[in-house]
Amino acid sequence: MADAETLESLNRLVDVMARLRAPGGCPWDREQTFESLRPYLVEEAYEVLDAIDRGDVAGLRDELGDVLLQVLFHSEIAAEGGHFRLADVARAIADKLVRRHPHVFADVEVQDADEVVRNWRRIKAEERRAAGGGPESGLLGAVPAGLPALARAQQVGEKLAQAGFDWPDLPAVLTKLDEERAELAAALRCGDRAAAGRELGDLLLTLTSVARHLDIQAEMALRDAVGRLARRVGYVEGAARAAGRALEAMDASERDRLWDAAKLATDPPAAPKAPGV
Repeated sequence: MADAETLESLNRLVDVMARLRAPGGCPWDREQTFESLRPYLVEEAYEVLDAIDRGDVAGLRDELGDVLLQVLFHSEIAAEGGHFRLADVARAIADKLVRRHPHVFADVEVQDADEVVRNWRRIKAEERRAAGGGPESGLLGAVPAGLPALARAQQVGEKLAQAGFDWPDLPAVLTKLDEERAELAAALRCGDRAAAGRELGDLLLTLTSVARHLDIQAEMALRDAVGRLARRVGYVEGAARAAGRALEAMDASERDRLWDAAKLATDPPAAPKAPGV
C-alpha cells in the first residue's frame, strides 16, 4: 500500500494541476491541448534518458516529475472533456499489470524471464482480439508510428521475428548486411541519389536486426555512440585551446594525435577478455 506521504503528495499535485487549468488559473496551461503537449511529452522522456546516462539521480527525480506532470496534464484535459480521469488511468494500468503477471497474481508458474515475456505477448494478443482489433490490429499495428525511426525499425523486426520472419542467426544477418552495403556502393557508383537513399535505409534497417540478434537496443547504442563522439570532440577542442591552436589550423596528423588521446581519456576501459579470446 502507498504510504500517507505519497498519497498526500499525489493529491496535492492533482490539486495544483486542476487549479492551473481552472478559470482564473494560468493562461498558458489553460490553452494547452493533447496535440500542443505532444512535443513536451517526447522532450521530457528524453531528458529522463539523459539523466540516467549521466548517472544524475537527483536530476532523474526532477525529470521523472516532469514526465508525471505530462501524465497529469493529459488526464486533466481528458477529465474536462468527460473522457477519463487520472484515477481511470491508474486503474487501467494496475489492472493490466495484474492480468499480464499471472505468475505473481494467479497460479501460473514460469521458469524464467523469457517465459514471462512470452506470456506477456500472448496475453496482450488475447486482449487485442477480445477488444476487436482496432488500430493495433495486424502484425505491425502495435508498433507506434511516432517512435524514433531506429527504435521503430527494431520493434518492427521483433514483431516479424515473432511471426517467423527472421534470419536464423547473427551470421546470416551479417551476410545480409554485407549485401545491403554492396547495393549501396553500387547505387553510389551509378550516381543514382534516389536509389542510394533507399539502399541506405535498407542498410540501417538491417543494422537494427543485427542489434536485435545481439540483444542490444539500437536506439540506445546510437545514443551512446553519439555521446562518446561528443566527449572526444570536447576533449580535442580543450586540448587545442590549451595549446593556443585552432583546430582548423592543425594538419591531419596533429588532429589524429589529439583524437587518439581523446579516445584514451574519455572512453571507458575495455572489459577484460576471456582467456583464449
